[in-house]
Order: sequence, then C-alpha cells, then structure tokens
Amino acid sequence: MNWIFAFLILGGILAAAWNGKLDSITPAALEAAKTAIERAISLMGVVGFWLGIAKVAEESGLIDSISRFIAPLFRWLFPSIPKGHPAMGSILMNLSANMLGFGNAATPFGLKAMKELQTLNPNPDTATEAMCTFLAINTSSVTLVPATIIALRAAAGSKNPSEVLGAILFATTCSTLVAVVADYAFRLLYRKIERRR
Repeated sequence: MNWIFAFLILGGILAAAWNGKLDSITPAALEAAKTAIERAISLMGVVGFWLGIAKVAEESGLIDSISRFIAPLFRWLFPSIPKGHPAMGSILMNLSANMLGFGNAATPFGLKAMKELQTLNPNPDTATEAMCTFLAINTSSVTLVPATIIALRAAAGSKNPSEVLGAILFATTCSTLVAVVADYAFRLLYRKIERRR
C-alpha cells in the first residue's frame, strides 16, 4: 500500500508540474485535509448512533433471532460443519449483523468464525470449502438496512439518506446469489479435478 500511495502522490505532483499548476498543490492539500476532518467529525455521531443500535440489537436478542431464522439455510450451505459446532453460531451472528448493516459489529464474529472453522480444517495451510463459502457470502452479504451508507449519506447532507434501501437490497441480494452459485460451481469443479488425480 505504501508504494501505491507514494505512486499516487508523486503522480499528482508530476501531473500538476506538467500542467503548470504546481502552486495549487499546497492549497488543495490543505483544503482536502480540512474537508476530511469535517467529514470525520460529522460521521462520528452518526456511526456512534448506529453502533449503539447494533449493541442494543445484539443485547436484546434481535441478531440472535435473525440467526435462528436463517439457520436451516446455512446448515444446507455448510454441510461440513457439525451440528452444534461454535463455528456455525459465529457465522450466523456475523451474517445477521451484516444484514443489518453493522459492519463494525460483524467483524469480531467473522474473525471468530474463521478461527472456529480452522479447528475443523484437516490441512491448516489450505482453506476449506466452508471457509470459502463463508468468505463468498460475507463479502457479498445481503444488506437489509445499510446503516453505514445511511450514515455517510446523512453526513454528506442528503435530504433523504435512506432512499437507497431498495436499490441496495436488490443489488446485495443479486451479489449474494451470484456468490453462492459461483462458490457451488467452483466447489464441484475442484472435486472433479481432485477425483482425476
């Protein structure tokens, strides 16, 4: 990442020099820094509010209820995970939190899920099918309430920050379906290749 950022900064300076606007770099950098600080401060309150809602949802059992509701589907998606294994609980909690748009609250559950899945891994140097499926679904996760996006839109001054709910639900549903189908197809292909060896 250091090399990428160094390239971007040097590229910007060279482009400004090439166009004869080298004197505009410092004012632009200061203005960008000011805008970044203003945006960060305005986001702190909104993100704090949504993280509080996430904590209330977790403590009240809402996330746990969603987990129980989607559990049958996930037993089908993760057949290699034994019933009652802690990995399934962590997966369900992670995905339930993601569905509610609480990405920050979902991260600890995701890390715990991968740690638990590793205990079922006969080959620790290679990801299991369950790990790949979890990553595919987690990355493309269906979002019912995009709390972070609503917070960003509100901080940017949107008059109706939640108007994107329908579009986001449609897009994330499509992305999750594609991820599940692709994961299943690659799993079958891998098994076929392994049988030929």
